[in-house]
Amino acid sequence: MPSYKSSIYSKLPAVNTSIFSVMSALSAEHGAINLSQGFPGFDCDDQLKELVNKAMQAGNNQYAPMPGLMVLREAIAEKTANLYGAEYDPETEVTITAGATQAIYTAISALVKEGEEVIVIEPAYDCYLPAIELAGAKPVFFQLQQDDFSINWTEFLKIVNPRTRMIIINSPHNPSGAVLSENDIRQLEKLTKNTEIIILSDEVYEHIIFDGQSHFSMCRFPALAERSLIVSSFGKTYHTTGWKMGYCLGPANLMKEFRKVHQFVVFSVNTPVQVAYAEFLKKKEAYEQLAAFYQQKRDFFNRLFEGSRFTLKPAAGTYFQLLGYSKISEEDDVNFARRLTIEHGVASIPVSVFYHKKRDSRLLRFCFAKNEDELERAAEKLIKL
Repeated sequence: MPSYKSSIYSKLPAVNTSIFSVMSALSAEHGAINLSQGFPGFDCDDQLKELVNKAMQAGNNQYAPMPGLMVLREAIAEKTANLYGAEYDPETEVTITAGATQAIYTAISALVKEGEEVIVIEPAYDCYLPAIELAGAKPVFFQLQQDDFSINWTEFLKIVNPRTRMIIINSPHNPSGAVLSENDIRQLEKLTKNTEIIILSDEVYEHIIFDGQSHFSMCRFPALAERSLIVSSFGKTYHTTGWKMGYCLGPANLMKEFRKVHQFVVFSVNTPVQVAYAEFLKKKEAYEQLAAFYQQKRDFFNRLFEGSRFTLKPAAGTYFQLLGYSKISEEDDVNFARRLTIEHGVASIPVSVFYHKKRDSRLLRFCFAKNEDELERAAEKLIKL
């Protein structure tokens, strides 16, 4: 096919194929154990699959309403009230989305204008920055403390100014597994008081939090809830990442703007899956037991590295564990991750890719949402280093 000769202006000139796709492809090419991309290595609940099939057979195969099926929005509102004591009107304050990434893009597109500033806390998941750039806004980067991935609020306050339109929060945090404390949220509440700053809170790992800690959702704090759009994920909660289904919570004035964009980005999302989730949400133990389920996997994975040359600090949440390799190699993390995949048969994600300036601390992110035999085989390969 002849190529189009006119010059093409890229709106994202620095963006290439994501590291997650690159490492997964490299893993497949070399037959490596894929602990890079964040998806479970096991299937979802059989009952949930049966509910989807039942919904299809019952004829729920056409467009859902733009904000999502009311029965699902009502179930989400009820769950949120029970967990966090926060009341959301399912009619005007809950929207079903095609995954969390779509919700994040939609929120930024709807609420951030050209020239405004958005604070991105690094290391940061890779979908935040492109959405900000496409909106014509300016990303302002703030780095977490290197030792424990905590926020130095005194330093953070220095970058907040009248041009700050949005702060993106992610807790439990990908890639570090760090969790914001109540004091962190109080600090955020204090610095946004009497401002028009919007909080975009990425809470997709809300149910995967360990060691008896609590998840401090923005919706638990009224002064923050009134300025926050909160994003969550059915995929992370129910081991169904391939179904690409999430939702967004927010006050009616923000949700009104969110839906203006949502309807033209995706309009509505998978109808039979919505029907199934609405019914499955009644099975509270499915999310209430998730933390214990993944903590067992975290602890099992970490025990496998006892006595090895890798260093680790157990993740407080998510299904990712960082391993430091500075005692093994002086290679940069991208090359070391590639070599582990090609030569040792285990794929991971180099943490430097979560920084806009590719800060390299010789850390790799491993996904432990896998069966124990797979984790054991991966560890056997790595502890020989």
